[in-house]
Amino acid sequence: MHYNCLIVDDEVELAKMTAEYFQMFDIKTEYVDSASACYEFLDKNDIDLLLLDINLGDGSGFEVCKKVREDYQLPILFISARQSDDDVLVALSIGGDDYIKKPYSLAVLLAKVKLNLKKVEQLKELSSKEVTTSGKDGEAGVIQLDESTLSVILNGKRIGLKAKEFALLKCLYNHKNAIVTKDALFEEVWGDTFYSDGTLNVHIRKLREKLEEDPNNPKYIKTIWGTGYIFEETDK
Repeated sequence: MHYNCLIVDDEVELAKMTAEYFQMFDIKTEYVDSASACYEFLDKNDIDLLLLDINLGDGSGFEVCKKVREDYQLPILFISARQSDDDVLVALSIGGDDYIKKPYSLAVLLAKVKLNLKKVEQLKELSSKEVTTSGKDGEAGVIQLDESTLSVILNGKRIGLKAKEFALLKCLYNHKNAIVTKDALFEEVWGDTFYSDGTLNVHIRKLREKLEEDPNNPKYIKTIWGTGYIFEETDK
């Protein structure tokens, strides 16, 4: 399901009131009260913008921001009662787009959210435009990677990817038509070789679901059992 805004705040009444206020202005909003609930929500839903408190019962909003930034390109606005400049600087340095101090004005917060959602919508419109690509002799089908928007252009269509999905595809694409071992993928994409095969398998599956006509019979991303994966792209 798609939401314009997710509020992550353990002050449940404030989060509920803010969500209800946003709904009055046709901003589809949901709220959760913990870091774990935030991760679970993001796994099951698409959101355009995150409003994030720092002090959460099961973790820090700073850690949530860093983790979300690994996989998602979306505005993150901190909402916190913490007033120090150090907190503001940390929030902005780890990927926050704004810092709103509590108690906040609902009208001012709404204005900031609307501004960021407008930017998101403009980027979506740009990314959704069909892009004409051509292969040898003018035939469509060549895959192109666009790192500026974390997207891939396939058969004239732009497909948005999460950060780790894009990094994984980029690694495979840079070694296309050659086998890339699992250890090499872990090292290049995740930074070490100590992740489980399950992590890699999930990301490969998600890439196939986005790129392949038949994910169960992939044309591009193929498994080399016991070794790794290969991205196959033959010249037309």
